[in-house]
Amino acid sequence: MAGPFDLTGRTALVTGGSSGIGQAIADGLAAAGADIVLLSDVPSMDESIEMVEKRGRRAEAIVLDLARTSEIEPAVAPLLARTQLDILVNAAGIIRRQPAAEFSAENWQSVLDVNLTAAFTLSKLLGGPMLARGHGKIINIASMLSFQGGALVTSYAASKHGLVGLTKALANEWAARGVQVNAIAPGYITTRTTDPLRADPARDAEILSRIPAGRWGTPQDVSGAAVFLASPAADYVTGHVLAVDGGWLSR
Repeated sequence: MAGPFDLTGRTALVTGGSSGIGQAIADGLAAAGADIVLLSDVPSMDESIEMVEKRGRRAEAIVLDLARTSEIEPAVAPLLARTQLDILVNAAGIIRRQPAAEFSAENWQSVLDVNLTAAFTLSKLLGGPMLARGHGKIINIASMLSFQGGALVTSYAASKHGLVGLTKALANEWAARGVQVNAIAPGYITTRTTDPLRADPARDAEILSRIPAGRWGTPQDVSGAAVFLASPAADYVTGHVLAVDGGWLSR
């Protein structure tokens, strides 16, 4: 009898799966038994594919820049025509740092397109077949800046607040039809996005001083939460934002 966290026979589409949190989630889902489709703007996803295949699962890749929102449906439609996608993880994200009074229209729009519009577009595309089947899981990767405003990252904070709103709105509409929509809000994780923060000794020390766990998180710290939310164990969990933050929000 399959366990509550078993994903055997499921297929997951993971955006941003070439590195960082997306890659760790793809690996975690594969370890739980899921086949993986990786979507990223990185031309080569060999490392992530190898990780999945070492788990004994099937992997394939779609190269797509999610900022080109009009190209998402044409890129994903052939996959949907031949593959049942049971899990969607919207992990792709970008950040632009600039004072709000000088924030450029490009820095605003590109972040909103990748972090929010692409997540909605993919949720709509994959959510339709999930609703028709009566089951599916959508997991959005939110942020501590889904709760806070941050500094110098106006579009990122807005997009991550919006992603939580999208999560709750879709959960309200789709829960009764068997599709659970949740979000994970990682704390301060060692990824390329946070490289500038860790490179600043003062900022690094300030962040660490507020984390009760006393350390930065790793992408692997997030993957277990994704496996839970993707699994039958979370069939009665929806519209929830799960903080994986070492206690940051409790401080």
